[in-house]
Amino acid sequence: MSWKAREKRVERIFPFRKCWWIGSLLLLGTVRGPTPTEGKATVEQMMKSGEMIRSVCLGKTKVSEELANGLRESKFVDVKELKCYVNCVMEMMQTMKKGKLNYDASVKQIDTIMPDELAGPMRAALDICRNVADGIKNNCDAAYAMLQCLSKNNPKFIFP
Repeated sequence: MSWKAREKRVERIFPFRKCWWIGSLLLLGTVRGPTPTEGKATVEQMMKSGEMIRSVCLGKTKVSEELANGLRESKFVDVKELKCYVNCVMEMMQTMKKGKLNYDASVKQIDTIMPDELAGPMRAALDICRNVADGIKNNCDAAYAMLQCLSKNNPKFIFP
C-alpha cells in the first residue's frame, strides 16, 4: 500500500488524527490515564490512535518492528530508518514539524490531556529537552535526539 493510500486510510478510520491530543501519545508518561469523566482521552483511546500512526510510519520508513518496539524500552539504535520512523510519528502527532519542536502545542497537550500527577514531570522533561534539536539540520536526527532526551528525562516514558 502506498504512503498516500495509508494516509487516506488513517484519515478515514481516524478523522481526528490532526487534533492536538494525538501528540500526547508521545508525551504520555504512564500506563494509567485520566478517566473519561475528566473530559480527557483514555490511555486505551490514545494507544489505539498511536497504533494507527505506528502502522503508517512503519510502512513508510520500512523500519523493523523489532527496532520500533525497542523504543518502548528506551533502546535507541543508530539506524536511519528508525530515526525517520520517530520523525514520522512525531510529525503525525504534530509535536515536531520540519525538525523543530512544536513547544506551545506540546505544552497545551500536556495541560489538556495528562493527569495532574504526570503533567508536572512531563513538562519538566519537555523544558529540559526544549532546545535539544536546535542546530540539527536533518529532521530524522532532530526528532530522534528529542525522543532520546524525553526518554532520559521521563521515568514513565512510553512511545507508540
